[in-house]
Amino acid sequence: MGSIVRIVAVTATVLVALSFVFFAVDQLTEGSETQVRALANDGKRATSQAEIDTPAPEPRVERLREAQHSSVREYVDDANDVLLSPFTGFIDSDQIWVQRGVPGLLALLLYGLGGTLLANALPKPTREAGDWRESTG
Repeated sequence: MGSIVRIVAVTATVLVALSFVFFAVDQLTEGSETQVRALANDGKRATSQAEIDTPAPEPRVERLREAQHSSVREYVDDANDVLLSPFTGFIDSDQIWVQRGVPGLLALLLYGLGGTLLANALPKPTREAGDWRESTG
């Protein structure tokens, strides 16, 4: 049972970390694209990369995100949305790095550290000690 919990904890941790890496790359490469989109829309509301990168965005932004990202990236982002959903209600900030960083850190602590500690605390199956002459195979 402990090995199953450990596998789930590692998988959740990898998904959260990978999604954050994708987010960070998007934010670092965005540059002035937000200003260019805002000018091109002539005063209409532009959907920024930060809006697309928010955890569990509204349906309109989710459709834009699906069109913009590859299927693998969208799978990682959807899994991240589910994993971060318990933590997004705690954060009330306009800064996208805070919206993604704090829930991501909490998720890493809960799933990574907490899951590993739980897996280590679960009782391990005991093997019956037999005579040295008995076959172990």
